[in-house]
Amino acid sequence: MTLKTYFHFIISLLMLNGFFIEATAQNVLKGTVTDSISNEPLPFISISIKGGTTGTMTDNSGKFSLRVPNTTQLINAVSIGYKEKSISLKSQKLSNMKIQLCRVSYAMSEVIVRPKKTKYKKKGNPAVDFVKKVIATKSVYNPLNKDYYHYDHYEKINFAMNGFEKDKNKGLLKKFKFLTNYVDTSELSGKPILPISTKEMMEEYYYQKSPHLEKKIVKAKKSSGIDEMLSEDGVDQFLSEVFKDVDVYDNNITLFLKEFVSPLSAGGPDFYKYYLLDTVLVSGEKCVDLGFVPFSSESSGFTGHLFITLDSTNFVKRVKLNFPKDINLNFIQNMSIEQEFNRALDGTRLLMRDDIIVEFSLFAKSDELYARRTNTYAHHSFTQPIDSTIFKQKENIIIRDDATQKSDNYWTESRLDTIPIKENSVDKMLKQLRSNPLFYYSEKVFSALVTGYIPTSNKDNKFNLGPMYSTISANTVEGLRLRVGGLTTAQLNNHWFAGGYLAYGVKDQKPKGLAQIEYSFNKKMKQANEFPINSIRASYNYDLNRLGQNYLYSTSDNLFLSLKRQKDDKITYLRKIELSYNREFHSQFSAGLDFRYRTEFATPYIPFINNTTGTNSASYSLGEVQLRLRYAPGEKFYQTLGKRRSFTRNAPVFTFSHTQAFKGLLNSDYDYSHSEISFQQRFWFSAYGNATVILKAGKVWTKAPFPLLISPNANLSYTIQYESYPMMNAMEFINDQYVSWDLNYNMNGIILNHIPVLKKLKLREILSFRGLYGNLSSKNDPSLNNNLFEFPTTTYRMGKEPYMEAGIGVVNIFKFLRVDYIWRLNYLNHPNIDKSGIRISMDFYF
Repeated sequence: MTLKTYFHFIISLLMLNGFFIEATAQNVLKGTVTDSISNEPLPFISISIKGGTTGTMTDNSGKFSLRVPNTTQLINAVSIGYKEKSISLKSQKLSNMKIQLCRVSYAMSEVIVRPKKTKYKKKGNPAVDFVKKVIATKSVYNPLNKDYYHYDHYEKINFAMNGFEKDKNKGLLKKFKFLTNYVDTSELSGKPILPISTKEMMEEYYYQKSPHLEKKIVKAKKSSGIDEMLSEDGVDQFLSEVFKDVDVYDNNITLFLKEFVSPLSAGGPDFYKYYLLDTVLVSGEKCVDLGFVPFSSESSGFTGHLFITLDSTNFVKRVKLNFPKDINLNFIQNMSIEQEFNRALDGTRLLMRDDIIVEFSLFAKSDELYARRTNTYAHHSFTQPIDSTIFKQKENIIIRDDATQKSDNYWTESRLDTIPIKENSVDKMLKQLRSNPLFYYSEKVFSALVTGYIPTSNKDNKFNLGPMYSTISANTVEGLRLRVGGLTTAQLNNHWFAGGYLAYGVKDQKPKGLAQIEYSFNKKMKQANEFPINSIRASYNYDLNRLGQNYLYSTSDNLFLSLKRQKDDKITYLRKIELSYNREFHSQFSAGLDFRYRTEFATPYIPFINNTTGTNSASYSLGEVQLRLRYAPGEKFYQTLGKRRSFTRNAPVFTFSHTQAFKGLLNSDYDYSHSEISFQQRFWFSAYGNATVILKAGKVWTKAPFPLLISPNANLSYTIQYESYPMMNAMEFINDQYVSWDLNYNMNGIILNHIPVLKKLKLREILSFRGLYGNLSSKNDPSLNNNLFEFPTTTYRMGKEPYMEAGIGVVNIFKFLRVDYIWRLNYLNHPNIDKSGIRISMDFYF
């Protein structure tokens, strides 16, 4: 569950418990602004409250919508090139206002702009010719062209509840009147906001061109607020990806885990309409105000302004970005990005300030969360660092040991900038709120839902119970399965960690369990799996083994996977004793070495029958060693107590593993050699969505019984899971070599955005195509070779054609639901198969 989901949940809890905040009495103004002569709709017209700060801007069709207090009497309509006009609300229909502006002519350097009643054209358009010059020269003054680059960076992130009622006799303030002392105002909408979280960081950035190296030294960081129960590293990684640094000179800008076309993209003139609006002074320099808007208001782009110097350098002094009104983007009501640049003596551009403000909404007409991130940059330098050893550090981000221990005086003296919001008292406010039992326990319940674990103490917690989603489940062999478990934290010992569980099946009446102990060579802050891992672990495990089903993104006994589309009985019992070493490097390369002794026990569902003698074997044993390699440059993940959840697949991920066993060694019954390799990555096609590609291949090099061969990963649940086959039965095929693919193309609403009724729902199409081509060599085929276990009667050999499935689906249903309809394309003559069906999953998308 992401940080975004957490905030929405807390708000929902407050609503359910009678703490819902009543909205300030407001009117919603809607209307259209047109040219008084040509009646042409006018984009980029500023509409604001007379004498106030609340405002909006007309879209590409000249339309606007603005919420104002019911006491508002006058609004202003302003634009360069038109006479300012004040409109009295008493004489207007608030839901269908008609505003006409009188035009004026104005001259700019080499360009004269006059409104005309003509359709937008690229050819011969001076605005398009101008922006092409800017695009052509955008790499000339890039600071990364220098051999070295250094600057100081200060970042502040604030979160607040939006639309907060100031009246002490209403809503939350009726019970908690002290909250009025912490209320502030949103710069976007002018609504009252209640700060709930703040984060600050000060760092130094170092860049070296050749060899390419980037290092960051975090000198100070602190955070406070309701997110303190979450993983600090995970939250930081998530926020760094959601509020990713914006480079307007890139072709694509990544924000909110999506990609948007930059107004200075090489393909910008084919995506945007550009307008030369006026010449203005920006920090004392004469600049062109270049407005832009996407051709389609539903597409993944921006509206806004570029303020570009009127000289041969075409230097961008200031950037203002907003989202189009009808953009297919969830949860975001309003967004504003402003950037300011200075020039070095040689003309190199220097980013000085980057300010993003976002208002989120869980429901259509309900503003609930405000977020602001401000970056300030100073002390830019292009000289080689005096201490060049910084580039020899193995970490890319180096956090000083005392970074989280800085005094208030240090922060006061060292901040490069300040944000006018009452964040300094967030901890004090929450302490008062948590004194209320209902608020206190609501937080505790949500913490368990997010992490999956329940802490056993409020302060310096040493042990967590969980995961809670596996406490109760069901399957064919065990019937009802009950489980209890937990793991220690760094508060008990920051090098030694223990964990495990006990489980019991009511039907088979067999106890199962896991016990493990791990020693970390790195000192840990909270839990054992913090990056980077450098540890040795010993474990003992006895439990069910579901053949042909690999649970890659969840535990096999997760409650939500208990419902199956068919009988799940391809199950044995497996006992494993394992000693493993795991090492992660800051380059995001990782390696693992496992020494494992395992014994697999037959069941009535999966007997081990020798095809030569016809005798039943109760079990077999294997002593093996496994090497695991993984490389995921640029991967971002959210870290929980039990697992890591990658929230971006943009970076490539390469994996390789090899398992080796020798007959007789460690009492092993077989020689065994098995290799696998995989690749996955998400590819973005700008405004046309993205495709996730997963490719895998594997081979068993030796003669082995069928439980040690390769059975494709069947998905018997009704959920959608990557790297699995939802229409395949468990152990329907057995191979000793294979190649597979899993392709998902999220079309980002390319078609549905243009269907008048459906586009308001912001649905997005998704196509999937997956398959596997496998082969079973004669040495592992019981019908062609002796002394092998007979295959289950429901297992088939794969023919000359690969197994394939295709699907079409819709994501973003109610903003969180994905529904696919899947077709099985071949091998349709097998009995007891599903040829097609509906599958669902809970996916949260921006």
